[in-house]
Amino acid sequence: MDIDSAVEITRSAVIMTLIVGTPVMGVAMLVGLMISLFQALTQLQDQTLSFVPKILAMVGTLLLIMPWIFGQIVSFTIELWQAIPDTL
Repeated sequence: MDIDSAVEITRSAVIMTLIVGTPVMGVAMLVGLMISLFQALTQLQDQTLSFVPKILAMVGTLLLIMPWIFGQIVSFTIELWQAIPDTL
């Protein structure tokens, strides 16, 4: 394996991580923004008010998109295994 192959595999892995993690982080950002707006309007500054709904939203999102995430990771792994003969 040469250095170009290692860099390409690393780049692909980082991009896959970003693609798979973006929906969950996006939901966490949106829920956090809504909770922050609610806290600013009502002047409630309780830390658990922002923590619990974000965690629940992230878990719900993960449960909904888990088949898609699993498919993405499996296809990436298959591509990596198929590329082994080319890199040797």
